[in-house]
Amino acid sequence: MTERTLATGRVPTSGALDAPRGKPGLALAVILTCQLMLVLDVTVMNVALPHIQTDLHFTSANLSWVMNAYTLVFGGLLLLGGRAGDLLGRRRMFVLGITVFTLSSLAGGLASSAALLLAARVAQGLGAALAGPNTLALITTTIPDPARRVRALALFAGMSTGGFAIGLLLGGVLTELGSWRWVLFINVPFGIAVALLARRYVRTPERHPGALDLPGAITATAGVAALVYAFIRAAGDGWADPVVLATLLGGVLSLAVFVLVELRARQPLLPMWLFADRTRAAAYGNYFLGPMAMMSMFFFLTQYLQDVLKLTPLATGFAFLPMAAAMFGMTRLVPRLLARLGAKTMAVTGSMLMIGGLVWLTQVGEHSGYAAGLLGPMVLIGLGGGLGFAPLNVLIMATVPVANAGSAGGALQTVQQVGGTLGLAVLVTVSGAAVRGVTGTPAHVLVTGMTSAFVVSACFAAITLAVALTLPRRQTR
Repeated sequence: MTERTLATGRVPTSGALDAPRGKPGLALAVILTCQLMLVLDVTVMNVALPHIQTDLHFTSANLSWVMNAYTLVFGGLLLLGGRAGDLLGRRRMFVLGITVFTLSSLAGGLASSAALLLAARVAQGLGAALAGPNTLALITTTIPDPARRVRALALFAGMSTGGFAIGLLLGGVLTELGSWRWVLFINVPFGIAVALLARRYVRTPERHPGALDLPGAITATAGVAALVYAFIRAAGDGWADPVVLATLLGGVLSLAVFVLVELRARQPLLPMWLFADRTRAAAYGNYFLGPMAMMSMFFFLTQYLQDVLKLTPLATGFAFLPMAAAMFGMTRLVPRLLARLGAKTMAVTGSMLMIGGLVWLTQVGEHSGYAAGLLGPMVLIGLGGGLGFAPLNVLIMATVPVANAGSAGGALQTVQQVGGTLGLAVLVTVSGAAVRGVTGTPAHVLVTGMTSAFVVSACFAAITLAVALTLPRRQTR
């Protein structure tokens, strides 16, 4: 399948699903289950945070690191994990990563102190960084048939975006019916199953011997980790904080050195030609911008549902179910729509739906009910996310040579993680500035900051639309 074929939406509509072990459907299920587990852990802890704070005696300042410890390590090591898969074996890194993730989930669930839980979350991030980019790369080698691969990549995109909402739902259910510890324990049986089934049913792709680009690995990891840390710290301490500024500058300089290293390296960690093609570069750009717009919705609406509407953790989780259903439902239609409409039409339409949903959320008030104030925009955003991002995932991965699939997958997930973290840091800062000097009830203060953040989120979504408009038009027959 060529880039022109994908960009114009001319996708084959038939073909057998082939796999070396005769069970490609099971192999794909294993890969997608792993991806869902990794994405869930970005948001699954959100609803459980008050219970964790009480049980393990976290301070208010340190509580955010239950989330950030995972995000920081996951985002910082993704490029390295992807390239390690290319060189050392993708299935090997996939199994190793999910094993580390599963064991650290068990350790986190058993943690008796704040320090032990944070250490487990760091280890989870390491495992996720090893497994994550190789899940995407394994799809390209497990499913050789182009039409079936498009369907698989669309499902992967659905897991990657809808998984955030499912994480909130699952976190609410487990916290309400059991304990916050089950938010971590739930990973154990699924992780064991994925590790065992992967060895039996997931194909071992051809390895591509070479030397690891150590200077690139060091500068990329340091740069991404520094940026993610700066964004996380800025959300709490503001952008004028000296540590934020120093870390941000260090991250930018490290990434600048990384680019220079990659341009000269014989076997680069991240081949720069991945971004030379206009279509692929635009797809990467929207994978960076989309999470900037969407992550604020999860963060602020979780607080609104519990602190303003007074919903329980269980009800809060279920409140996100319509959005997740809309996103997954749209993902199932992506292969058919891609063939008929083309990637540009889908990405543009999806971005417009997201803008509409976020603008609608700016009108939410203290007394807006769930059905009247939140349900409509959440469904719009779910439809927009499913329609707008799945074809971009296909554009990137289905046009990359097999030898570089790990690097391409690592880059895709890195821009997604960094985009989400940067967006949330910016929007928390916007929210804080909006409520400075505001008086009234806690609900009034929260809504004032939240709606201001949604205005900026809608601006991020508008930039996403502008980038989508640069995609090539669908070729007419």
